[in-house]
Amino acid sequence: MKMTSYTVGGRILPMIEVHTAVIGTGCAGFNAADSLYTLGVQDIVILTEGVNMGTSRNTGSDKQTYYKLTLSGGGSDSVREMAQTLFEGGGMDGDTALCEAAGSVKGFMKLACLGVPFPTDAFGEYIGYKTDHDPRTRATSAGPLTSKFMTEALERAVREKGIQILDGWQAIRLLNDGERVTGLLCVDNLTGEYRLVKCRNVILATGGPAGIYSASVYPESQTGSTGLAVEAGAACANFAEWQYGLASIDFRWNVSGTYQQVLPRYISVDDEGVEREFLADALGEARALDMTFLKGYQWPFDVRKRDGSSVVDMLVHRETEAGRKVYMDFRREPRGLESGDFSILGEETRQYLEASHAMMATPIARLLHMNPAAVELYRSHGIDLEREPLRVAVCAQHHNGGVAVDAGWQSSVRGLYVCGEAAGTLGVYRPGGSALNATQVGSLRAAESIAYDRDEAVGDFRKSCLCIPALLEKCGECLRKGSRGSWLENRLRRQALMTRVCAHLRDREGIAAAIAQLEGELAAFWETETVSDVREYAQLWKNYDLLLAQLALLHTAAYTASHFGSRGAALVVGDEPEGPETGNVQTQTVYQNGVFAVSARSVRPIPQPDEWFENVWREYRERTGK
Repeated sequence: MKMTSYTVGGRILPMIEVHTAVIGTGCAGFNAADSLYTLGVQDIVILTEGVNMGTSRNTGSDKQTYYKLTLSGGGSDSVREMAQTLFEGGGMDGDTALCEAAGSVKGFMKLACLGVPFPTDAFGEYIGYKTDHDPRTRATSAGPLTSKFMTEALERAVREKGIQILDGWQAIRLLNDGERVTGLLCVDNLTGEYRLVKCRNVILATGGPAGIYSASVYPESQTGSTGLAVEAGAACANFAEWQYGLASIDFRWNVSGTYQQVLPRYISVDDEGVEREFLADALGEARALDMTFLKGYQWPFDVRKRDGSSVVDMLVHRETEAGRKVYMDFRREPRGLESGDFSILGEETRQYLEASHAMMATPIARLLHMNPAAVELYRSHGIDLEREPLRVAVCAQHHNGGVAVDAGWQSSVRGLYVCGEAAGTLGVYRPGGSALNATQVGSLRAAESIAYDRDEAVGDFRKSCLCIPALLEKCGECLRKGSRGSWLENRLRRQALMTRVCAHLRDREGIAAAIAQLEGELAAFWETETVSDVREYAQLWKNYDLLLAQLALLHTAAYTASHFGSRGAALVVGDEPEGPETGNVQTQTVYQNGVFAVSARSVRPIPQPDEWFENVWREYRERTGK
């Protein structure tokens, strides 16, 4: 890494020069840097808004899952079969599905060797279990903090190699000469000072655009930086495909798995303190209990299950929209179980509790018996489930779309690679845990693509920097106008709007109105947005980034609703078309010259490569130079 300076528009900006810059310090970012170093590309740097921020390190669920090829037992499985499972989720390209299947063992075993405590039996088999949308038992887990363990292990590997981490550097503009990436404009998120990075490649590993919504289970420290790629003109894939589900909101955490299977009471409380068990009122006692149980297995909201387990999400949403607070209460039995008679339960629910030896008299007793760590987790964040109910809502949990990439995880902008949740590789429906595998496979594929790239062409850095003086002047005007709190008020208002019209329930008229409103705000952004201190510059740029991502989502959602109707985790409110079969269709969203264009294309099929060893070996030597 070379440290220097660069003069642009009469201003001297500190600058570093590296071969490749990685943005993000989660599972994907750390693995990208570690893999680059191992492959011989060691002139690299990692930029991060905060090394301890982000979803990988700060979130999880009841049993956070890693999805990979089966590594135990006598059942059959294969790379091609796993690729087919991923591909059948719809909207996923076949080449990336094959890559994620083929690379799953390599990525998983690296983590295991780095010390992530994935459990084995006495003989060393990595025993698996079946997750959602999984025909095998490919899933495994190191517990509710699996991604945290992954991040910490990969960070240790990065630090042991001496890879430079620039903490507090927020990337605010991808520099692009019209042909390829040439660098980054950054702002110090503590001082407001601007800095430059001159590089040949950028790996964007900033997670999903978490700051789009107000009802969100993402940690408050994460907002995402997908707008960087949107603004640079990178094509986005399936941007309207999200995953939503029930989560606690005082401490943001997914309430899946055991939290549901112990059958808590679902209650709503109005402004006068009147409490109601609204699930039992709407569904009847027996069905309410069985649907609650099923939410443990079928946690994400699913339009195909809106008359099944996802009716719970619909009813929770109805209560919150009416202004009532919704809680899961583990202290008392729900209606139907007060007498201690479990015969009201459906066979699957009853058998599960019996097999778990969990026929106790209260939900909290069952939870302490089956998963005491789940209780301790909340206690460590100031919520005692033995003494108080848990406030919940339907929240955005994961972005299945993102920036479109090829089989090397390169975007449509040369030199811009995207991996982890920021990449749009996951399709409409995905097996639980495939997102964690995608962080490892995508980052490795990006690193390999860069390491084996023999094209030595570089972009025109001077041309890329011509936009900077005007950008800095606009930002300075926002400070000179001054108005404390404006950026925060605008962010919260836009987030609330997105949750209201374009989350798991999508209002077509509301989306159209929101597009008109936010496009007006984008056009007038630099004239109307204000900050009161240079230390708020980072938040100003974050608002700009989020606004681009919000508009990309709105435009894609409008297109999806008009062409396909309800799809995946989004239910269109009101009339919807009888759209075409959507399983083999991927939406594409591009922002160019101030206009969002959305279209659809057929997904790329699963490749059928030459499997003759001698031919593959020769091609491998030619591709890698080994």
